[in-house]
Amino acid sequence: MAKYNIEEEYAALHSSFPIYKHRPIIGITGNYDSGKCTLLEGYYRSVLEAGGTPLIIPSFDDTDALTSLLDHVDALILSGGGDINPLYLGEEPIPELSSINPARDWQELMLVRLAANRQIPILGICRGIQVMTAALGGKLYQDIYKQAGATLKHSQDTDRHIATHSVRIASSSMLAKIFGSTNLHVNSFHHQAVQEAAPGFAVTAVSPDGLIEAVESTQHKSMLGVQWHPECMILGGDRSMMPLFEWLVGEAHSFARARKWHRQALSLDTHCDTPMKFDQHINFDKRDPRILVDLHKMTEGHLDATIMVAYLRQMERDKASLDAAFNKADRLLTEIEEMVAHNTASVGIAYTPDDLYRLKREGRRALMLGIENGYAIGDDPSRIEHFRRRGVVYMTLCHNGDNDLCDSARGNAEHGGLSALGREVISEMNRVGMMVDLSHAAESSFYQAIEASRTPIVCSHSSARALCDHPRNLTDDQLRALAASGGVVQTCLYDGFLRKEGGATIEDAIRHIRHMVDVAGIDHVGIGTDFDGDGGIIGCADASEVINITRRLQAEGFTDPDIEKLWGGNFLRVMRLVQR
Repeated sequence: MAKYNIEEEYAALHSSFPIYKHRPIIGITGNYDSGKCTLLEGYYRSVLEAGGTPLIIPSFDDTDALTSLLDHVDALILSGGGDINPLYLGEEPIPELSSINPARDWQELMLVRLAANRQIPILGICRGIQVMTAALGGKLYQDIYKQAGATLKHSQDTDRHIATHSVRIASSSMLAKIFGSTNLHVNSFHHQAVQEAAPGFAVTAVSPDGLIEAVESTQHKSMLGVQWHPECMILGGDRSMMPLFEWLVGEAHSFARARKWHRQALSLDTHCDTPMKFDQHINFDKRDPRILVDLHKMTEGHLDATIMVAYLRQMERDKASLDAAFNKADRLLTEIEEMVAHNTASVGIAYTPDDLYRLKREGRRALMLGIENGYAIGDDPSRIEHFRRRGVVYMTLCHNGDNDLCDSARGNAEHGGLSALGREVISEMNRVGMMVDLSHAAESSFYQAIEASRTPIVCSHSSARALCDHPRNLTDDQLRALAASGGVVQTCLYDGFLRKEGGATIEDAIRHIRHMVDVAGIDHVGIGTDFDGDGGIIGCADASEVINITRRLQAEGFTDPDIEKLWGGNFLRVMRLVQR
């Protein structure tokens, strides 16, 4: 019986501290009809039972409000409802199309795209699986009986919490893992369905008459859709569908923890080749599909900073070619500066670690400058000071092919390691405060550089040869030597350096990080994606997805201070020492 004494209950709530346990916020799209926003009880009851905090999202078309909303929710449920306007899929309506809901269609299609870009976990239910599919490039049936030849009754007349047909679940799917079964009995209330899963998704459940009943991400993302109505079951005392909501709340916890880390700590990707795309007239302030790093993707993935390099392909070494290489490096650095100058409200160039932290406090992204291939200085060590004065924080001594400084991992052992000029260059880099980068270098060059340099060396984008036998990767002995000298290796997200047979995923990247930490220690490993230089793997394909790395690291048991070291802290420790 209600006490009707709010003061007493308020006092009881505050009789100890803390007064509540944090729960992730699960946004649920509301239905819209006749000027009213409504939501059936099963949705928010299931979220509450699973340990989440439900937040009903009404239909609106304010993009600022929609984007701001996504800064505060930890997961989304796309609820059931009416048909989707086929015009959004480039189709005309067939006679069997039922009522559409224009107020919901635009908002939810946009919501899915924006949330997917931000790696926010999503569960689509009935209409929701269809919205997810339509938004991300799949196809729908406007009517399953007319277009798909459905033979089961998919719009039941009995109570909503009663199951009326079965579904068969793919044994290797996330859905099978969630339920611990490959067969389920489900309810059914639809006449539209997924015809073809969106790119990056797999069909993971089907009905006896062959209709798609579930899809899930194949890109290691927390995105799943079901055609039935799992939220109805709890209202009949049936908890068989609760694992689905518990999965979503668990993913929301994981996402919220990673996002909290990124808001509090600095993340630095130490190798990015976006300037290679400058000749395509890319747009850094737009979400440009031609590049993997731009302001939108960095913001979506919570990447604070990246080191953009002026990459130089190894070419001829006559005087004219060497001068051309120097001039090209100079021009690329100028183009980076000009790109930043056009977007100063959102990004700045950082020359020191302190600049990075200042820019983060100001709410701006940061770019640092690097050079990939000592070919840029030709045979003139004085050019090192020129580039250092321009703000270059590191130079990779070579690329694919020997140059005048050293032997490459993909070269002909011309010098037997460092040349005399290479040793002079390292000494000059030490003097002016420029980091010596040995990614791409032969083992002989690597060991000799450690001996020649007065400050620790770095490998800005390399992985573990013990896990992927490629000459660009570091052996365990190299990892130990690097650690002993105080240096750091940055895990590269290039497919061929993570998995020799190809098809590398985020799980392979985590294996390499774990292995290198085990061998070299947590103080000597980091991340250099090589985005826009062939870097990018399934699960971390561009800058918008770097938060997925953080989620995996946290799931692996790395502490927040550990992750701060991996996401640039170790690299910046060496940078401070070199610049001192």
